[in-house]
Amino acid sequence: MDDRYGSDVLAEGWRQRGAKVAREVAAARDLVVEVAIDGFCGAVTKTEGGYVELEDRVGKRRLFPLGGGFMIDGEPVKLVTPKAAPQGRTRTASGSFAVSDQRARTALPSRILVEGRHDAELVEKVWGHDLRVEGVVVEYLQGIDLLEDLLRDEPPSATRRYGVLVDHLVPGSKESRIVDAIMRGPHGAHLRIVGHPYVDVWQCVTPAAMGIRQWPQIPRSVEWKVGICQAFGWPHETQADIAHAWQRILSRVTTFRDLEPSLLGRVEELIDFVTAP
Repeated sequence: MDDRYGSDVLAEGWRQRGAKVAREVAAARDLVVEVAIDGFCGAVTKTEGGYVELEDRVGKRRLFPLGGGFMIDGEPVKLVTPKAAPQGRTRTASGSFAVSDQRARTALPSRILVEGRHDAELVEKVWGHDLRVEGVVVEYLQGIDLLEDLLRDEPPSATRRYGVLVDHLVPGSKESRIVDAIMRGPHGAHLRIVGHPYVDVWQCVTPAAMGIRQWPQIPRSVEWKVGICQAFGWPHETQADIAHAWQRILSRVTTFRDLEPSLLGRVEELIDFVTAP
């Protein structure tokens, strides 16, 4: 004799037998769903933090936990977070396409030389990915005055070119006179020396990135970085204060758009020079 009720009517799960299984549906924007518990019906506007936001036809919005408890066309569904759409090629801070499947190259014999640590940190932050892909090392000189000694001790050649970035390279400046003399010397053929017009690389960060109208004008009688810190109301008594000020400035730089064009073009020029075949 058949047992129409089964062998154990109180067995675990007896209530779910025959019930429809809710299928998973991505909570894509504009998907219209109904909330089973109270009949609220609306379109998905966003998903965030494990919740989905629905907006009904009169503009009322409500949040609900993702998961079960929703219906589409009378059928139970379980809303889940939509999968992220595949992204196209990403760009680096310098604006070039990122290379994700290539290890950094062995360092080339050619080098980019900059005047100080702050210059090197700024170049690294914006062009670091590009430089590692190309195998270019950035070194700092601690001043253009020391370039001639370096060239004497480690002279450049056709296979060991130096690209040099100089602060405050404007006509009539001490820096321009040093550069002119070096380029007329025996190493000029394998050198590319370029510069920006600002007193210090700090000023290569745009006022917009700093949230100011323009960089403060500092009297010649005041050490420039100290004067900048004073103008901003930052501590400036010690070298640690100056270092901390630079980190505050550097933190405002996220992409090449935060730098002055007069620096951008010069760095790109040096990269091209030291990586040319």
